[in-house]
Amino acid sequence: MSDARRSALPRPETIVVSAGRPPHVPGAPFNEPVTFASAFVAGGELEYARYGNPSWTALEEALGALEGGECVSFASGMAAVSAVIHLVPVGGAVVVARHSYQHTLALLDDGARSGRFEVRRVDIADADAVEAALPGAAMVWLESPTNPALELADIPRLAAAARAAGVLSVVDNTFASPLLQRPLEHGADLVVHSATKLIAGHSDVVLGAVVTGRDDLAERIRHHRGLHGAIPGPMEAFLTLRGLRTLSVRLERAEANARELARRLADAPGVVEVRDPGFGTVLAMVLADAAAADRVVDRVRLWVSATSLGGVESTLERRRRWATEAPTIPEGLIRMSVGIEHVDDLADDLLAALG
Repeated sequence: MSDARRSALPRPETIVVSAGRPPHVPGAPFNEPVTFASAFVAGGELEYARYGNPSWTALEEALGALEGGECVSFASGMAAVSAVIHLVPVGGAVVVARHSYQHTLALLDDGARSGRFEVRRVDIADADAVEAALPGAAMVWLESPTNPALELADIPRLAAAARAAGVLSVVDNTFASPLLQRPLEHGADLVVHSATKLIAGHSDVVLGAVVTGRDDLAERIRHHRGLHGAIPGPMEAFLTLRGLRTLSVRLERAEANARELARRLADAPGVVEVRDPGFGTVLAMVLADAAAADRVVDRVRLWVSATSLGGVESTLERRRRWATEAPTIPEGLIRMSVGIEHVDDLADDLLAALG
C-alpha cells in the first residue's frame, strides 16, 4: 500500500466509530440491527445461520478494518484459539510463550498428550531462543504482553524469522488491542482476540475473533467455524460492536490510570516489584508471598476480585490461586486490569489495602 493511500485511510480512532455501519442513506439506522434468525429465505447470500448473520458481518467488518485483514468471529476467545490451533498438522510442532494464557497452554498440552503435535515452550522475550526453536515447527504462538507475566515479544523480528522458516506466526492481541498494536502490519499471519475483554469492554459479553491478511487462512478459519459450530450469538455480536465504539476513549483513560498507578506503586509498602509493559491497561505487582497478596485482594473495596479483565471497572487477582497457572509465576503476583475510575480512588484503595 502506498504512503499516499495509507494516509487517506481513516485513523484507528475513527475506524472504531465508523466501520461496520449500514450505508448512509435517508431513513437508514445508524447501527446494524440485531438479526435473530436461524434460517434465511433460499436464493440469497445467506441460507442457514451457522454460516452467517448480518450482526456478525458488521462486527467483522469493523475488527477487520482495525487489524488490517479479514475477521472471523467466534462464540468465545477460546473458540478462536482452538480454530487457529486446528491449523497445525498432525505431527507438527507449536512454539509458544511459556507464560501464555493458561487455557491456551492447556489446549496445547491436550494436543501434545494425544500425540497430535509437539509443544515447545520458550521465553518469548528471548528472541534468540524463540528463533532457535522454530526449525521444523508449524506454528509460533506469541503474546505481547504475556499473560500474566507481562513480558514483551519482538513481533517484527519473530514474524520475519517464522516466515523465513515456513512457520505460521500467531499473535494473541487481547491485551494490546488493535489501537495499540497491529501485528499483521509487522508480518504476523494471524491475530487472535478474546473480544470479551477490551474490545467489548463492559464485562457483559463472551466473544472471540481471528483476523488474518491471507485469504487462504481466512477460508480455513471460516470453514472450521461452520463445521464446528462455535458461532457468536447475534446479540453478543451487537453488544461487542457497541462496546468497540468507545474503545479509543476507554483505552485513553485506562492507560493513563495504569501508568500513574505503576508510578505510585513503585515505592508502596510491601511491593517487591511492579511489572508495567509501558502500554495497555494491565499491570502486575509482586508481593513477598501468597499470604501478603491474598490480604491485599481481600482488603480492597473499589477494585473487584475477578479473573477477567479489560472492562471499564478495575479488577485484580492473585494468579497463582489457580493450580494451572505456570509455576514460574511468583506466588505473590497480583495481576491488575485498570479501569476508567478516578486514578486517585484506585490508588487510595490499593495503598490502604497494602497497609
